[in-house]
Amino acid sequence: MGAAVLNLRGRRRWSELSRVERVGLYTRQSLYLFLWLFNVSVLLPAALDLDSATDAILILAGGLAVSACAFAAFVPAMRRWPDVPPPSWRQLGPLVVVGAAVLVFAETSLPSDVQGAAVFVVASTLLITLSLQPGNAIVGVLLVASALLFGLTSWAPAGFAVGLIVGTFFVFTVRASLWLLGIVVDLDEASQVKAELAVVEERLRFSRDVHDVLGRRLSTIAVQAELAATLASRGDERAAERMLEVRSVAHEALREARELARGYRATNFGTELRGAESLLRSAGIDVRCSGGDLPRAWHEAAGWVVREAVTNVLRHSRARCVEIAYADGVLRVDNDGARPSADGDGSGLQTLRERLAPLGADLEAGPADDGHWVVTARLPHAGPLSARQERP
Repeated sequence: MGAAVLNLRGRRRWSELSRVERVGLYTRQSLYLFLWLFNVSVLLPAALDLDSATDAILILAGGLAVSACAFAAFVPAMRRWPDVPPPSWRQLGPLVVVGAAVLVFAETSLPSDVQGAAVFVVASTLLITLSLQPGNAIVGVLLVASALLFGLTSWAPAGFAVGLIVGTFFVFTVRASLWLLGIVVDLDEASQVKAELAVVEERLRFSRDVHDVLGRRLSTIAVQAELAATLASRGDERAAERMLEVRSVAHEALREARELARGYRATNFGTELRGAESLLRSAGIDVRCSGGDLPRAWHEAAGWVVREAVTNVLRHSRARCVEIAYADGVLRVDNDGARPSADGDGSGLQTLRERLAPLGADLEAGPADDGHWVVTARLPHAGPLSARQERP
């Protein structure tokens, strides 16, 4: 995404750009403007002091030519940011040649103070161009120091120190601007990833609710319809009663599906127990329920357990009796119809374990010695872990 921020294509209004694109555009244009204005601001005062108008025009034109060569190397590098390749001689060659020509002209035709300004402009422009890459920035600082130190200008030591400090400041300005832009891009990408994760999490939550709610209802409808078909084949009048129950369960499933779509469905453990008892009894299964004093904070999680356990009873077991009980932080769903091939690794149970784990709850499921199938959820008395972490 970083390259896209500095490589905007087409004509787009400011209002059409994202905040990150605006920051990228501002950074790019600021650096471009800095590259041009710096040379003019340094050479213009020196040129105005010259007696010859021709020399003044030539030195200003040379400074602008240096800026143009640097700009030609600067723009492609900025468009490929943050993966800026080392500048090639094809890019740096014109800058070096034009810069050398400006220096030769200054050394042979201009006073010493203008010579110093010319050297400073050429060296600093090269430094700014090289500073797009961290390693090259160090090389650029050394170039400026060498140019000022080894007699290309007659500046006094104070002038050398000022030039070196200003050149280093140029490196800092370019690198700091790109560093801050990189942070903005990273934060924007993190925000996008966070939004995508939120969407995925919401989809996962919705799929779990569909599995828990509609899966149980559809299992009941299948059992009741099968029973009604059997009774109808025998001419039993109770077939009509079963079909009425199927219709009732279908309407209830439709209502819950609408609540899920709207996001309004709240879980109450007492309601879940009554619903589970009604579904199991309609399937001809005896039910014993004892909710105990379940903390309110655990109602939703306990509802998940009851839904999944009852759905599995209807789908996979031959149970004749189911017991749902809560006591001392332990919720148990016990049925007497465990199949010999049953195991505790079903996808629904595994998903339920993953939902309970962040809350600090444990889930176990498997056959007991007496041929029963037991689902056990241990719910800490202190409440769900997420709720405890939110307390001050």
